[in-house]
Amino acid sequence: MPHRSVPDTGAPATSTSGVTTDAPTPRSLRHDISLSAVVAGCVAVLIGYSSSAAIIFQAAAAAGADQAQIGSWMWALGIGMGLTSLGLSWRHRIPLLTAWTTPGAALLITQLPGVPFEQALGAFVVSSLLLMVVGMSDVMTRLMNAVPASLAAAMLAGILLPFGLDVFQAVEIEPVLPLALLACWITARRWLPSMAIPVVLVAGIVLTLALGQLDTSSIELALTTPQWTTPQFSLKVCLGVGVPLFLVTMATQNLPGIAIIRSAGFQPPVAAALRWTGLASLLMAPFGGHGINLAAISAAPCVGEESHRDPRRRYIAGISAGIAYLVLGLLGATVTALFTALPQALVMSFAGLALMGTLGNGLRSAFHSDTDLDAPLVTFLITASSITLLGIGSAFWGLVAGLLIHLIRNRR
Repeated sequence: MPHRSVPDTGAPATSTSGVTTDAPTPRSLRHDISLSAVVAGCVAVLIGYSSSAAIIFQAAAAAGADQAQIGSWMWALGIGMGLTSLGLSWRHRIPLLTAWTTPGAALLITQLPGVPFEQALGAFVVSSLLLMVVGMSDVMTRLMNAVPASLAAAMLAGILLPFGLDVFQAVEIEPVLPLALLACWITARRWLPSMAIPVVLVAGIVLTLALGQLDTSSIELALTTPQWTTPQFSLKVCLGVGVPLFLVTMATQNLPGIAIIRSAGFQPPVAAALRWTGLASLLMAPFGGHGINLAAISAAPCVGEESHRDPRRRYIAGISAGIAYLVLGLLGATVTALFTALPQALVMSFAGLALMGTLGNGLRSAFHSDTDLDAPLVTFLITASSITLLGIGSAFWGLVAGLLIHLIRNRR
């Protein structure tokens, strides 16, 4: 079946056959909904929160935020990601997930100590405005059209490889849990392939409770109260924090995020997505949100066959993730405490198994050609190496190196 092809304009989306595909009606939504897609969206949120929520707390602490402001920071990110994931996936009928900028948060940890919280928010506003400006042009669309599909797939595989390895590295931490989940995954893939991840999720929760490895005594259910702080603008902070935050977000989050969606056969509305994520970042900045962008790693479970065999019904995963983000944003600190209470072996094993199918598809797409393996191989290896140069992560450098090799090999 053809995937949805979304023009980068304000017009309704169209499929490859030219049929208009407006936002789904309640009737079509009921037809398209599936348990596998709903679970895929929840898995994406689990991966996002469990893998980098601690970094957000460190960034907020570096900015001098108090406990109420940290809770507001998490609220802003959850609400912003929820609205954009839900709205973009609903409007364009493809799984368009958004996320917070984890590399951007890592940058803030080093750059914000000594910076007043109000000036930090001013830098967030500047970064958001720059994202919106890029979204009003077609620069990113032209750039991504120049990237061969094999390189995008190789970058995706390189990003996901560490998660696949985590399944087996978790055996050193707690051998019973990862090996049991691996056995469940293999069995479910044989008999219930579309339900493999839900089966692993249920098995993981049951085993964790049975082994007594989930301590919920410190978790309290409470809604988060957003805290408005009026941003202040310092030229030094805006140039030293706001501009680098924008550059890191574009290079390490939006670029890989677009490539991952394209590697699954979808044509994302690049400019529209950048405009809306930039606007959401701008609106959430006074509440502490440091930036919302297209998801990269956490989007992987939603764009592949694990979400649904029919690509036209995978947008449900994006809607599911959006709703989950909204709930987590409202609960804020409660949810963060829950994720912190999960055993590390469970998080590592579940994330790796949830991404295993997408990793395999990425490798197959990257190396399907027998004549041009150099460019995707270098892209894959550099991306998987997790190196950081000039403050920019390995996904960007892997793609740059692959493009250079591709251009050299195909130069007339």
